[in-house]
Amino acid sequence: MSQVPYRWIIVVAGGLLGCIAVGCMFALPVFLQPIARATGWSVTGISSAMTFGFLAMSVGSLFWGSLSDRIGPRPVVLGGSVLIVAALVMASQVRSLLLFQLVFGLLIGAGAAAIFAPMMACVTGWFETGRGLAVSLVSAGMGMAPMTMSPLAAWLVTVYDWRTAMLIIAGIAAVVMIPATFLVRRPPALAGQAAMPSDDAQPGMTVAQAVRTPQFIVLVLTNFFCCATHSGPLFHTVSYAVTCGIPMILAVSIYSVEGLAGMGGRVAFGFMGDRFGAKRVLVAGLLAQSVGVLCYVFVRDLIAFYAVAAVFGFIYAGTMPLYAVLIRENFPLKMLGTIIGATTMAGSLGMASGPVVGGLIYDRLGSYSWLYTGSAMVGMLAVLMALMFRPFAKGKTVPVAG
Repeated sequence: MSQVPYRWIIVVAGGLLGCIAVGCMFALPVFLQPIARATGWSVTGISSAMTFGFLAMSVGSLFWGSLSDRIGPRPVVLGGSVLIVAALVMASQVRSLLLFQLVFGLLIGAGAAAIFAPMMACVTGWFETGRGLAVSLVSAGMGMAPMTMSPLAAWLVTVYDWRTAMLIIAGIAAVVMIPATFLVRRPPALAGQAAMPSDDAQPGMTVAQAVRTPQFIVLVLTNFFCCATHSGPLFHTVSYAVTCGIPMILAVSIYSVEGLAGMGGRVAFGFMGDRFGAKRVLVAGLLAQSVGVLCYVFVRDLIAFYAVAAVFGFIYAGTMPLYAVLIRENFPLKMLGTIIGATTMAGSLGMASGPVVGGLIYDRLGSYSWLYTGSAMVGMLAVLMALMFRPFAKGKTVPVAG
């Protein structure tokens, strides 16, 4: 198969691997009540496995991304896939809450991290044009998880006990993910199959230089503030809707609206990034995200929640793939895994902050309004950081901080 069409095989493999990996991790909310009823463990204790997962993703993203630069993406995503399968099998058999938290949270979070950064780096390396669309399609595959894996998990726990259901998901992950990893190949330029791309940025830059550049620092901070902006609203919106008098079963459907809108947002922002430039579209998206978050303060009924959720989901999901495009345009191909891993680590820390901060705000103030107002303010920090980003000037010496 020629290299030109094969790059789309890489996109399909990345989307499929991401969908299953994210779906396995975010199956925990579906299993939450069945596990609590069957084991007597607290809901808080079981939920904390997700916190462990985000922390593991944060640290793992940098580690796996750097490793993929050295040995290639295939062994890394294969290792991550095996780790996810093994973690699901072990988590289904453990008899203590602490072991469940460590096995499900740390191991599945680390396994999911082995998929995201390496695959984003791999995909951007395969595309000299149309990168925005390519990474958006991979991201869209990951966004399919709530609409595929979560309903599957929900159906399984109605038919089987939670341990059997988790074992079945482990089997599905093994059957789908492990074969898919063998479709992953290094970009031709890094595999010695072709000359380095003509647009490879700063080819003489080292990793030590890269992490000291203003461009790297700005991207890391922008991604942190971006994720901190939508983390709290994503986690607490259902609870907020319930406090507004909306029944739980209808409040949960707000997530579905956000997910469906996010699918379109990823593809649309990919097209716009290719046409108008990734930085310009990212700045506009971050500004719109901040405004969208603030709109939640003014909604009270279900239709209004749906409208805001559709806009918010379209925007926040659409902005996320653009970071990988900016990294590909400004850093050498040989270190994309490391740089994308570092920005993903920052984003994971931002995601971990929202649920806790949002809960503290509500407990102390008795209202979610300040959560959304504060999130909008954090969103403006993301906008300001993105505006500070300056692409490297071609042919000039790399400036470094300090």
